[in-house]
Amino acid sequence: MDHDTEATAPGVSIRWIAEVVVLPKVGVNDPEGEAILGGLRGLGHELVQHVRAGRLMRVTLAAPSLAAAQADLELMCERLLANPVIERYQVRVHPENEEGGQPVPGRELPPA
Repeated sequence: MDHDTEATAPGVSIRWIAEVVVLPKVGVNDPEGEAILGGLRGLGHELVQHVRAGRLMRVTLAAPSLAAAQADLELMCERLLANPVIERYQVRVHPENEEGGQPVPGRELPPA
């Protein structure tokens, strides 16, 4: 089955694994990141120039399609998992038995 476009039979759901990364937006004060940077430099890691601290959450959900899982995760992020005023987030979703995943469109984090 093509998880990207097809739904399962009525009443049947696929287990999805989502990884949600939440970081402060650029320009938002990040005291935890600054403390980590200071600690790394104090340990002799002078090559480190900048640290942004955030959260990683793994969410398991059952949905009939990738689109349904993505839509529900977008709502979760907007309502609870992230504060859209000061944070940005990225979500990667994949069926429970597969590696990798597709990012949810929207407020994705820029490449590092």
